[in-house]
Amino acid sequence: MRHPLTKACLFAGLLLSANVFALSLGDLSQKDATGGLKDALIQGAQVAVKQLGKPGGFSNDPEVRIELPGNLGKAAKAMKKFGMGAEVEQLESSMNKAAEAAVPQAQALLVDAVKKMTVEDAKGILDGGKDSATQYLSKTSREQIRVKFLPIVKQATDKVGLAQQYNNFAGQAAALGVLDTKNANVEGYVTEQALNGLFEMIAKQEATIRENPAAAATSLAKKVFGTL
Repeated sequence: MRHPLTKACLFAGLLLSANVFALSLGDLSQKDATGGLKDALIQGAQVAVKQLGKPGGFSNDPEVRIELPGNLGKAAKAMKKFGMGAEVEQLESSMNKAAEAAVPQAQALLVDAVKKMTVEDAKGILDGGKDSATQYLSKTSREQIRVKFLPIVKQATDKVGLAQQYNNFAGQAAALGVLDTKNANVEGYVTEQALNGLFEMIAKQEATIRENPAAAATSLAKKVFGTL
């Protein structure tokens, strides 16, 4: 039979061991917390860019696939029904390919935004909602990425004669108030959709790491998200 003192020592040891592994966010240094978050954000951005910036990255994913908007989309569906779908398919295919060509340009800007993150930024993200990291990246890099995307998208869509038809029709629709003005030209519309798809994919990566910290690529990121 064990001595009562031995049992007490064993129990105390178990409690101590549990406390060592049950770290809270407050137990981490600000440097570690910020570093782990940066690791996870860079990982998420790189994965998102890799998935979208390849052939079929947009067109093969129904959640981000770019189709004609609003009344243009309705007209496109009607054209398909009457056997004129080839032209619509050509335009939609060119829009998705343009987005896929532009997305790789986002990686350097996203990484730069992460590197500029302050301790206060990191604290707000870790204390924030489930997509707070994605919202931070959108706020700090979306406009710079848009500037990078636009000329690439324009170059890709200019090769397709239907792009001019889109612009003419969409411009008239916007003037009549039946289409958002930001969708009034094909390059602006595709760029906006590419941005939406990019940040949607980053949000998915953030959610994955928050729900399963083991999915993080670095041990520091695993430790930080394991405390949330």
